[in-house]
Amino acid sequence: MGASVTRAIRNFNLENRAEREISKMKPSPAPRHPATKIHLRDQMSSHPDIKKEIDRKDDKLLSLLKDVYVDSTDPMSSMQVKDAGTPQEPKEFRLLKGHHFGINVENIPKGKISVVEALTLLNNHKLYPDTWTAEKIAEEYQLEQKDVNSLLKYFVTFEVKVFPPGDKKAIGSK
Repeated sequence: MGASVTRAIRNFNLENRAEREISKMKPSPAPRHPATKIHLRDQMSSHPDIKKEIDRKDDKLLSLLKDVYVDSTDPMSSMQVKDAGTPQEPKEFRLLKGHHFGINVENIPKGKISVVEALTLLNNHKLYPDTWTAEKIAEEYQLEQKDVNSLLKYFVTFEVKVFPPGDKKAIGSK
């Protein structure tokens, strides 16, 4: 809705504003340096035909300009391009595995896992690496083998270790 309001404001009275801008007096050139004025005056006095040549309109160039025709079309928006493509295949979903911890997720696309599932499978692999191998995890959660290998290699769960104070000067918790 905001885009349509912005477009309406932007296009309001567009032709009149453009005509008004075109009909304005063109800005005068910047003032020249005094030394340049002297050189220009000398050149104009020695070559009076230069002024005529500058002001003359070239008929050949004007005729070529009249032959130019520009036809413009707006490019298709990204939404139209997406719609014009092949229809999407229906996604396959699977249910969550294990404890949900109060998360309201009805289904997850195949090849994806939730955060809770990721933490669960990482913890299971850490505690029982012989039982929860990468192959079993890939089969259980319907994931690709290379994704599971990367997940097990680069992600670890947090592990809290509390070290007892080694000396009596350590500050105890209150």
